[in-house]
Amino acid sequence: MSTQQKQFGTGDPHDFLDLDRLLDDEERLGRDTVRRFVADRIVPDVATWFEEGAFPVEMAKEFGAMGLLGMHLEGYGCSGVSAVAYGLACTELEAGDSGARSFVSVQGSLAMFPIWAFGSEEQKQQWLPAMAAGEVIGCFGLTEPDSGSDPGSMRTTARRDGDDWIVNGAKMWITNGSVANLAVVWARDAGDETGRTIHGFLVPTDTPGFEAHDIPRKLSLRASVTSELVLTDVRLPDSARLPGVSTMRGPLSCLNEARFGILFGAMGAARACYEAALDYAGARTQFGTPIAAFQLTQRKLVEMMVRVNRGMLLALHLGRLKDAGQLSSAQVSFGKLDNVREALWVAREARGVLGANGITLEYPVIRHMNNLESVFTYEGTNEIHTLVLGQAITGINSFNAPAS
Repeated sequence: MSTQQKQFGTGDPHDFLDLDRLLDDEERLGRDTVRRFVADRIVPDVATWFEEGAFPVEMAKEFGAMGLLGMHLEGYGCSGVSAVAYGLACTELEAGDSGARSFVSVQGSLAMFPIWAFGSEEQKQQWLPAMAAGEVIGCFGLTEPDSGSDPGSMRTTARRDGDDWIVNGAKMWITNGSVANLAVVWARDAGDETGRTIHGFLVPTDTPGFEAHDIPRKLSLRASVTSELVLTDVRLPDSARLPGVSTMRGPLSCLNEARFGILFGAMGAARACYEAALDYAGARTQFGTPIAAFQLTQRKLVEMMVRVNRGMLLALHLGRLKDAGQLSSAQVSFGKLDNVREALWVAREARGVLGANGITLEYPVIRHMNNLESVFTYEGTNEIHTLVLGQAITGINSFNAPAS
């Protein structure tokens, strides 16, 4: 902060509300460590990764060495940090790129968490330490080609065959799918006529009948692997089944964990866009003066700053609730809904401030804007989270309400 800013009591443009004051020393240290890692290892090359549509899988072991994989879990080689510390790491990762945060989020919250929460001790010992180190990459198979917002209508089935299970089906939009060593696949128990029994299976990706195909021609999350999984008569022993859950509570609790990381992460992308616009507006001269001097530009910058600070306040509040064991799934929906849509607004506004330069990968804005279009949709669409909140405040479930 400049001497003039301190004299007149104005805020630091990079932390206007002095949110650092809300963090303890350990949280600041962890955040700053991840921030430096992102600046050194992700920011210099991520535009190239995005342009080439590739994610360097060797980063998995670097994430592991940083203690980022499954960092909010206890034991089995996991760091066991607080929810706030995990959220701050997600913020910094997504300030680099949504693909980096997605990798860490999927590995920890969607692949490792169900093993940690619902697995047997043998499963935990077998998989979690290697996954925490980045030596085993996981993916999470729930969404299907015809089953996105309504996961309960999944068609993937698991049929008992003696002591084994035979799994058939397809999963779609699976992060890390083709680079994963282990897939956590959710399937309907074919022997339950009610359709309510849902099992999670740990499927090594070299199992006969398992295939993963990358989804081509993406214009969003390009620095991330997205795949289709196809399971054809995949035979698994009963020891591959997660014994601790047999309902939709299993996969939905995993999604709730991932959404928590997103509501922090989205603000990292928003912050990166705001800071790019702020720097650009101060350097870009038109009509003999920096465009930051123009009233309309200042309004845009102020609106971006307000949304970033407000979103981080919300994220920190929800993080404190989670650490206290008081965070509800509807409150997570609140954070995911509002922070992602605000982040997307900031990215679009920043793109306007940069003008034509805003559409090039020389600046991070168009990359973040395209990524956030996916974040807006995945882990529960904006519409689904709206209905979750609607049910929370009215007590009425409108998901299956007939059109009037």
